Amino acid sequence: MTDWGPAGDSGRGSDATIPLPAGDLPVAGPGYGATSPVIDTVTAGRGYGPAPGYGRGSYGRYPGAPGRRQHRARRLLLRAIGVVVSLVLLAIMAFGALLLVTPSVGNAPALVRAQDLAHHVAYPGPPVSARFATALVATEDKRFYSEPGIDLFAVGRVGISYVTGQGMQGGATLYQQLAKLLYTNGSSASAADEAEQVALAFKLYLTYTKQQILQMYANVAYFGNGFYGLAAASCGYFGVRPAGMSWPQAALLAGMVQGPSVDDPLTDPGNARAREVHVVGRLVATGKLTQAQGRAALAAPLSSLISRAGQGCSR
Repeated sequence: MTDWGPAGDSGRGSDATIPLPAGDLPVAGPGYGATSPVIDTVTAGRGYGPAPGYGRGSYGRYPGAPGRRQHRARRLLLRAIGVVVSLVLLAIMAFGALLLVTPSVGNAPALVRAQDLAHHVAYPGPPVSARFATALVATEDKRFYSEPGIDLFAVGRVGISYVTGQGMQGGATLYQQLAKLLYTNGSSASAADEAEQVALAFKLYLTYTKQQILQMYANVAYFGNGFYGLAAASCGYFGVRPAGMSWPQAALLAGMVQGPSVDDPLTDPGNARAREVHVVGRLVATGKLTQAQGRAALAAPLSSLISRAGQGCSR
């Protein structure tokens, strides 16, 4: 029977073992060449080398490799945090500069008054209808009562869209829309206009209450057919004052603020109806109306809503 020795002597490669130091080998007895030196077959280029993983850590990796990888990952994380912090600081500085170069909004009521006088609209007008305000917020600015004049999520989305060449994708709050109506001549054609409106919206938030913002907005918004302001639109389309509007009537007017000429119920009833359905859907989605109330609101045909158009309010 053959006796297999340690790997590096006559051991099989598949059963390699760790070579023993020469000093641990038994000294050859008489007749076996006691004076012959013990030869390290590995360093002499014969036999098999150390087993895979010998002199390494677990799984065949050199000791310390996991530590180096962790150190590298930590450095990358710190760099990423540094980049994010730098971008945030730059954004804060840019926003601060915008606040310095944009005008004060202390004259907003005076500008509303001037527009109302130019359009022959009574100033300040009747209080904003609760139903119209609810429909407007649900459709145009669902975070109106909690945001600081600007919707940070929408601003980020618009910024990314602009940088990637997809154009500006909307997302303006009611504060921004009011700033557009009062300070930038109704224009949002450029990134400069959008940036100015963002700064002005924040100033409006700091200066006026939510109710004042809604009142000014309702006074200067255009609803088509020469109707400037909520009171003129409510009387002109429905023959009722704002406080007497039904849910479908309030939804119809709230849906017109973005496209009063396109969504005119007198000349484009199909578009107007589609916007009304959208607004009612938003009221249901935000929990302001139940599903049953939403269906009931849409059950009224558009023709019945505007049956008194042009008659005005008698009192």
